Amino acid sequence: MPDATRGFVRSLGSDDLVRCGVQAVVMNVFHLMQYPGSSVIEALGGLHTFSGWHGPVVTDSGGFQAYSVIRKNPKLGSITNKGISFRPQSSSRKFLLAPEKSIRLQLKYGTDIAICLDECTHVSDPFEAQRQSVARTVNWAERCKTEFDRTVKRIHGPKEFRPLLFAVIQGGGSRELRKECAEHLLEMGFDGFSYGGYPLDARGKLLVDTIRYTRELIPAGFPMIALGVGSPGNVVQCARLGYELFDSSLPTRDARQGRLYVFERDFFGQSGAREDRVFSYLYIQDKKHMRSKAPVSAHCDCLTCSNYTLAYLHHLFSTRDALYFRLATMHNLRFMTLLMERLKGEPQ
Repeated sequence: MPDATRGFVRSLGSDDLVRCGVQAVVMNVFHLMQYPGSSVIEALGGLHTFSGWHGPVVTDSGGFQAYSVIRKNPKLGSITNKGISFRPQSSSRKFLLAPEKSIRLQLKYGTDIAICLDECTHVSDPFEAQRQSVARTVNWAERCKTEFDRTVKRIHGPKEFRPLLFAVIQGGGSRELRKECAEHLLEMGFDGFSYGGYPLDARGKLLVDTIRYTRELIPAGFPMIALGVGSPGNVVQCARLGYELFDSSLPTRDARQGRLYVFERDFFGQSGAREDRVFSYLYIQDKKHMRSKAPVSAHCDCLTCSNYTLAYLHHLFSTRDALYFRLATMHNLRFMTLLMERLKGEPQ
């Protein structure tokens, strides 16, 4: 699921996303409540109507974004049992994102999957900080579920289609805390769950053991999102560990910065082929592409690879033309949807 953080995937329209095979997008409460503002979104009919995207929308509660802002500059906010208090750098206005408010906003926006507010941590944070995060995340999840059930009952009634509610499992690198968090959340009863916390270690390596263990804590019948996992190699690893849903801004950001994803071979239809090295990176700014008539990837069927050469993309990137951002983003997103199609076909 590409990050449409502020209500859009940069440089693409909804028809482009459909053409890429995107099935759902993730939008973010932390950013949307600031701009364009909740009253604007509600007045314009919710996120689907506002953005022109009619597929599923997952709304991230904003816990990770608030954590990132406050971690970088503690003067901009604080996290207490009440919720997350923050002040954007460009504003004197202070926001309080409490669990109940996060859920009310997500439902007002017309989300299809709401995510509970949680307190995010880094795996390197001290054990006591991780313990506090788990206690707060569990408490906030309970408050989120109470507000969700109350609001959904009032808005949708008992028989109508209702959105889903996912909880987030925290605990850093501690198996004890991960287990404690998962058990409390399972007891409350949610539609699905998410791996919470920064998924990489200090060296940028995927926390495979912790991610695997967290998936094992949740019965296979529940879907799980690997929040923030977006590089192709990490997606492959997590999909093989049992995660079904992924969200990240990395593929689209990589595209804009000139890093494109290339299939090493045509591995579609090869049942049981589990080689990890199925892709490589191509850097479009490299001068060697200046005269190349080849597509980005011979094994990709996206609009970009079907119609444009590396030489043309190199030219667009060099001149910083807006068309480059659209074509490159479409390619990387189509790469990811093709990759997911292949992973779905692998034997478990």
